[in-house]
Amino acid sequence: MAGTEAQDSAQDGGRVILRHRLSTRLWHGVNALTLLVLLMSGLMIFNAHPRLYWGEYGANYDAPWFKVSSARIGAREFGFVQIANSRVETTGVLGLWEDQDGRLQRRAFPYWMTLPSRYSLALARIWHLAFAWVLALGLLGYLLWSLVNGHLRRDLHITRREWHPRSLWQDVKAHARLRFPKGEAARHYSVLQKLAYAGVLFILLPGMIATGLAMSPGTDAWAPLLTQAVGGRQTARSLHFLFAFGLVLFFGVHMAMVVLAGPLKHLRAIVTGRMQIEEDAS
Repeated sequence: MAGTEAQDSAQDGGRVILRHRLSTRLWHGVNALTLLVLLMSGLMIFNAHPRLYWGEYGANYDAPWFKVSSARIGAREFGFVQIANSRVETTGVLGLWEDQDGRLQRRAFPYWMTLPSRYSLALARIWHLAFAWVLALGLLGYLLWSLVNGHLRRDLHITRREWHPRSLWQDVKAHARLRFPKGEAARHYSVLQKLAYAGVLFILLPGMIATGLAMSPGTDAWAPLLTQAVGGRQTARSLHFLFAFGLVLFFGVHMAMVVLAGPLKHLRAIVTGRMQIEEDAS
């Protein structure tokens, strides 16, 4: 990500640096589409049985730790999300909603969140498995490319100084006050950015792939140790959902920070690789 002085150029208002390398830009674009397809097809697959359990087994009459459904009290019907014994009504959005034809539906996630929009478990599985290969091979290629070109060592490695509690606290305060780095500091990721990106690269995405494999009956047949290692197929399904939720949370925070820091500047940087930085007056 970081540029060099030789790659800098001057424009009115500041220097233009090389912010994102080609490998990062390519992977960012492919991954954005891949994760969107995986999320939407995954929600359709979840609609087939909108409950999550821990352990090896789970069925309609078992107690789930997470559930999206609908219920009726007297003449009133409502949708809800339930976590353990706590329920939140979600009528109109989750559990009970109207489709594009105005018909009442009692599925967990509405048509505009799923792929395909009309209920089809078979088609959702085809989309999901096809793009799971794109995700897995893309992640492997990106990590190898980043290892070779030094991106991991240079831009994501967290130094001993950055691990110091004082350094972490300073970065937390800077983000809370929306103080974005300028000058030379803008060339590099902050420690919170490094932690977030490393968490996605080395925990959330590999976790998604591993738990996805652990849910498969095929994997259970040729590599049962993987399913056993995560605590059973239903635990793998729950962890798969939580990893996906973690990626959605990361995306929300990521987009919020981009908007606050200057959306056009960062959009240009992720397309062209180059970004204009403000000089630090101090």
